[in-house]
Amino acid sequence: MRQGGGWLLCTTLLILLSLLCLSVDARHHSNIPRRALRTSNIPSTQDWYHAAKIAYPPSQVVLDNGIVQLTFSNPGGEITGIKYHVIDNLLGNKAKQTAYWDVMWRGKLYGFQGTEFRVISATEDHVEISFINTYNPSFSNDQMIPLTVDKRYIIQRGRSGFYAYAIFQRDEGWPELAINDVRLVFKLQQDQFNYMAVSDTRKRFMPTADDRSLSQQLAYPEAKLLSNATSNPLFYGEVDDKYQYSTEDEDGKVHGWISTKSSVGFWLITPSTEFRAGGPLKQDLTSHVGPTTMCVFSSSHYASKQLGLVFQQGEAWKKVYGPVFVYLNHAGLNSDPTTTLWDNAKEQMLEEVRSWPYNFTQCADFPASNQRGSVFGYLQVNDWYINSTSLVPASSAYVGLAAPGEVGSWQTESKGYQFWTRADENGYFVIKDVRPGNYNLYAWVPGIVGDYKYEDEITIEPGSQITLQKLTYWPPRIGPTLWEIGIPDRSSAEFYIPDPYPALLNKLDNNNHSDESDKFRQYGIWGRYGELYPEHDLVYTVGVSDYCYDWFYAQVTRDTGKEMVGTTWQIQFELPKMAAPGDYMLRLALASAEYAELQIRVNYENMPALFSTGRIGEDNAIARHGIHGLYWLFNVNVPRSQLHEGNNTLYLTQTRGENTFVGVMYDYIRLEGPPLR
Repeated sequence: MRQGGGWLLCTTLLILLSLLCLSVDARHHSNIPRRALRTSNIPSTQDWYHAAKIAYPPSQVVLDNGIVQLTFSNPGGEITGIKYHVIDNLLGNKAKQTAYWDVMWRGKLYGFQGTEFRVISATEDHVEISFINTYNPSFSNDQMIPLTVDKRYIIQRGRSGFYAYAIFQRDEGWPELAINDVRLVFKLQQDQFNYMAVSDTRKRFMPTADDRSLSQQLAYPEAKLLSNATSNPLFYGEVDDKYQYSTEDEDGKVHGWISTKSSVGFWLITPSTEFRAGGPLKQDLTSHVGPTTMCVFSSSHYASKQLGLVFQQGEAWKKVYGPVFVYLNHAGLNSDPTTTLWDNAKEQMLEEVRSWPYNFTQCADFPASNQRGSVFGYLQVNDWYINSTSLVPASSAYVGLAAPGEVGSWQTESKGYQFWTRADENGYFVIKDVRPGNYNLYAWVPGIVGDYKYEDEITIEPGSQITLQKLTYWPPRIGPTLWEIGIPDRSSAEFYIPDPYPALLNKLDNNNHSDESDKFRQYGIWGRYGELYPEHDLVYTVGVSDYCYDWFYAQVTRDTGKEMVGTTWQIQFELPKMAAPGDYMLRLALASAEYAELQIRVNYENMPALFSTGRIGEDNAIARHGIHGLYWLFNVNVPRSQLHEGNNTLYLTQTRGENTFVGVMYDYIRLEGPPLR
């Protein structure tokens, strides 16, 4: 009896002790900030007990939270090591630099070596450090960029990754400055990372940098035709070009690499576009062969030098780029890492987006949510020729706040912050978490030509809740639509995009080699124009032709065998009667232009042009596999005297022919009749 009673007593004590431990563990987790908990790739319970720590080996700084370990040069602030899971260093060992911030200055990439190291905060839950490169006009020379850059890094208890951001600053009196690209770049181990994911339709096993070095260069250095000496025979005959993996900023919130050898993922998550340049449709580089992953905060790619950062003598400026989150994950032995890790990274991206703006940065220039404001409103469209009885809600409109400027100026604005949202199907919108400052409200509506700008400046203060009156956009219009080509959506995606050349194919997705939505990303498709129209240029007949098949996606140059020349496209149409008095109007919206000049003539091809754009554009979207660049809208008055009852022909001549990639992409063309009286 005594032995049985002792066994029962011991068992009871063990159960009580277990319950007590569970209670302590629950209390411990209840004190962890809500945003520190992860619904994906949750670290093991023991990882929560690892404090965020900082150490100082000679000439180094090391951050460690028991999940990831970061090693920095001190005081330079370059990340020299990222230890995670079974890999001692995720970063490459061949490049001189493997993780760094840089800008394009005077035609070269310029990095920022810190000269001062500081600990901003250090607790068991959170460590933030800073590496500053300070410009001092008293001790500087012409070879030093007039810019102070403060690089910040954050590691937290229980987080499988780290945060990075930078504060760029200029003081009054400093010399003039012009820079283009602003980037954060990571170069990973080639022997480990072999699979890349940018989107659900662009994810695949990738060639290596060594493969590219053995390949044939095509029309420009970025495009390489892979040879039979590649590391994988499946790559032979493919084209690799980093621009094939560019993405619109609103869609490029997560991308990165997977090591199938170690089942480890490296992901760059950009939870907001507020600090990026050029608006939500701006296209930027993401990940590419290297293996390289980057966040491009500002660049002239798919835009122009107008989007560069240009400062006058004495002009002061400050901007916070980021934070972005470098997320690390790993998969179990029985799962496919290419699927598991990508799906998990997308889940993590959504969590970071929900947590924006972060509340843990120790930076006075990065306001938390309660120090920001919101704008509420309703946008409607007034186009009598679309709906003669009522106003139409601006369904799915892009609505944003950006620096004060002209209509559409947000496309080329890079110094300030931008905050964009989409209106609902009824035209209602909310722009949340806006930094304090002065803004204009801009908008454009898919399916409606042109741009909207609210006439008054909007001032955001901490805690602002601004509700605007009903806003009405009056799109450009003088009369009824006689005919139209395309969809006014700032893209040429609806036009004919030819099949790629089999010998120049990039299998953008290992499981889906012919996704229609990505056909424009294939190398060389511009050359199909000359095959489709070997003897004469494109002729489109209104009422007979279908722009989905009969309107080439870009008006490119023609190779005569001796030189590249411009082309003339024709739109043939009929005016059955011209009863209403007055002139006509041609709405000509372009989705892209590269060193082009477009001339308009009506009925007489050899007469002086009715209208010329002059030389416009340098977005290079044709060469860089974009389906749009900057948006242009031209309103061309067509005198009634130049038209006839019956058959008419509109000539669109792109006059310049310097190289293969000079040309334009059309968004939408519409001919309007005189006003109905």
